[in-house]
Amino acid sequence: MDTPFSTRHASDPVQVSAALIVRDGRYLICRRKPDAHLGGLWEFPGGKRERGESLEDCLIREIREELEVGVSMPVPYTVLTHAYPGRAVELHFFRCTITHGEPAALGCAELRWVAPQDLDQYDFPPADGSLIQRLRDEGALT
Repeated sequence: MDTPFSTRHASDPVQVSAALIVRDGRYLICRRKPDAHLGGLWEFPGGKRERGESLEDCLIREIREELEVGVSMPVPYTVLTHAYPGRAVELHFFRCTITHGEPAALGCAELRWVAPQDLDQYDFPPADGSLIQRLRDEGALT
């Protein structure tokens, strides 16, 4: 299990893996549960890396737990860092595809498939701002 945030050194960011999953030209996004950190905001599915776990294995595990689907081997896309009050995050975004199953909102409040040009219609955490713009500019790459 990863070290609880309260015992982390202030300079150690929380490492997060997130999936950029495209189907029919649309990205899969999830809404955080209201009681979660940054509750109610939209995000790309994923979660915190556990101690000893690779970022790719983290993503595969998180997608299975949150959405009950399997995904292809994640391909690195970009890394973003952001400092929130009391918490720094290092977001590792990966491209992958669903290999089996249909996404279900198990670890989130709801999910949607959204065209790249419509991503800015949803409230994402501040850390995702530059990514949203980049995805809008590129369109839905597969």
